[in-house]
Amino acid sequence: MSMRRSSACVLGVVIAWALAGCTDAVWADTKVLFAPLRHLRSGATREWSDFPEQSAGDRLTVSFSAEANTAPQTLTLRQQDVKQRWSLVLNGRPLAKLAPDENDLVATVTVPAGALKSGANTLVIEAGSQAPDDIWLGDIRLDPRPPSEALAAATVKVEIISAETGKPLPGRITIVNADGALAALANVSNATHAVRPGVVYTAEGLAEIRLPLGRYTLFAGRGFEYGVARAEVTLESGDVVSKQLAIAREVATPGLVSCDTHCHTFTFSRHGDATLAERLVTLTGEGIELPVATDHNLQVDYAPAAAQAGLLKYFTPIVGNEVTTRVGHFNVFPLAAGGSIDHNGRSWREVFAAIHQAPRAQVIVLNHADDVHSGFRPFGSARHIELTGEDLDGWKLEASAMEVINSGALRTDPLELVRGWFGMLNAGVKLAPVGSSDSHDVCRSIIGQGRTYVRVRDDDPGHIDIAAACESFRHGRVMASLGLLAEITVDGRHGAGDLVPAEKSVQVSVRVSGPSWTQVEHVALYANGVLVRAADLGGAAGSSPGLKWKNEWTVELAKQDVYLVAVARGPGVREPFWPIAKPYQPSSPDWKPYVLGISGAVRIDADGRPGFSCAKEYAQACWQQANGDLPQMMHLLAAYDESVVSQAAGVLRIAGHGPFEPALLDALRSASPVVQGGFHAYQAAWRISQAARSKSP
Repeated sequence: MSMRRSSACVLGVVIAWALAGCTDAVWADTKVLFAPLRHLRSGATREWSDFPEQSAGDRLTVSFSAEANTAPQTLTLRQQDVKQRWSLVLNGRPLAKLAPDENDLVATVTVPAGALKSGANTLVIEAGSQAPDDIWLGDIRLDPRPPSEALAAATVKVEIISAETGKPLPGRITIVNADGALAALANVSNATHAVRPGVVYTAEGLAEIRLPLGRYTLFAGRGFEYGVARAEVTLESGDVVSKQLAIAREVATPGLVSCDTHCHTFTFSRHGDATLAERLVTLTGEGIELPVATDHNLQVDYAPAAAQAGLLKYFTPIVGNEVTTRVGHFNVFPLAAGGSIDHNGRSWREVFAAIHQAPRAQVIVLNHADDVHSGFRPFGSARHIELTGEDLDGWKLEASAMEVINSGALRTDPLELVRGWFGMLNAGVKLAPVGSSDSHDVCRSIIGQGRTYVRVRDDDPGHIDIAAACESFRHGRVMASLGLLAEITVDGRHGAGDLVPAEKSVQVSVRVSGPSWTQVEHVALYANGVLVRAADLGGAAGSSPGLKWKNEWTVELAKQDVYLVAVARGPGVREPFWPIAKPYQPSSPDWKPYVLGISGAVRIDADGRPGFSCAKEYAQACWQQANGDLPQMMHLLAAYDESVVSQAAGVLRIAGHGPFEPALLDALRSASPVVQGGFHAYQAAWRISQAARSKSP
């Protein structure tokens, strides 16, 4: 992901910040400076449709009276949906910046000694850019005490334990106040805790959380595979309350290792806010067993720091590199620590030539293919036809995997990247599906929220066989997950990455798993990217913990090889312990959060010839057999599915028969409905591509 978060200037504020107490907290000398939540907007365009059409402008000015302060005081305010730069200016002098965090939180800023004047004072909160950003801001209060006193009136001792063994477990503790905003913490990060407003990750299952007075809700969890425990507390001055929260393992993953192929730190990437020490704690707390360090154009080894912190028993780190170029971002692993890869290439040929020179490199992942970075979008319509995986500039993608889920840069359309993956598979590019978090932060984007499950021995997380894991990536023995896990089995024994010999039909079993706090509403089975089976489950049908849904379908086969993929979807998590973030580069102001589970592809060898043939190979064979005869081409294509037909349209275009050529249209009139449908789909994709290409510089 691009270096989009200007957190170098915010990091100190974020770490020093905690959240203000809830509205019913009793602070004797606290002064309310501005009570309501006010809608502000930077830029002229409404960012999200759930905000009012009209805003109160791009700044809030609050005038108040105070006494000059000879010691630090505490300013608190509640913020929601902050993405861009917003500055706080007190009496004409910069005070702080709002943390770029879309979560609902009450932020705390230290007011330095001498910043207040006796009499009239003015606080201005204003946008720092014209980039679209709708935010809510208000409940601004001034406490005469420094944060170390204002935020530490009481203590909650929290222990996360395993419901099965009773022993402490690493995890995440989330604390919200009575208004539902992430709550005030006096704690700071250390070797075993990563702390942000309303969030404490603990590597040992224990935390003493210091809070202002008030009512709070505490949640404890350990990422996707565990349930969430909840407790309520009401704190008065001097209280010391103990809470033991038991969480159960809800998602069984035998023989699967949880992997995040896209992990960043502020320490090395210099944006985001997670230091290396905090990243190690968050990986432990979210249950990631195989993290890949992918700081921008650097090759970092987490192992020495993890060993020093005593955390290597929880995961096996891999040295990787997000090769960040002008023509896309590529995660490469495993690599030698401290090495480098030339990232100055201006074409994929140059970039991949440099990557192939890196010793040890086995896996190359195309990252966020539909995002724009440095003005370049790998799968943008101006240069790429999603339907058929055609690169209109003739560039060859030499990757072994691609992100179909990136929880730090979600797409508005949950299946946008999946369709791009299908197009590449139909074009013969063998890519494993990857889920990743692309997290640069402690909790703005959650590490391991998007993750990949890799088929490899998982009995010892601290000693995972990296070579075997990379082999599984290269062969597609993986599944991508964002709150759901979709597994596919063919004829009772073949799974993702396998090649299955078959004749007339196959029995396809699909299992969808997830914790109690996610749901599955829709499950689809695709053959060569074409929907062949679907199940709509409705509301609570997919709410159970663990195995949420299972079914078996019979799929009839033509004399054509196909790959099968299962995709499960459900509503996004909105609870504060695992919220699904809004898209980084939205394609619409309308946003409906979602969870996804995407199986790897199972290849079915049904044509009686050894090996697997992709859709494009069948299309090329038909054209060769037709020997330039377009009506004969249409006749031959009738034996195949839409994926082959769409590929054939691309093959004909390259051969000089454009999608709207009169002779081609004449031949198409007498073609079968499937053939017509495949060509019409290509024609629509071609129109979109040409319109985008005409606008490109």
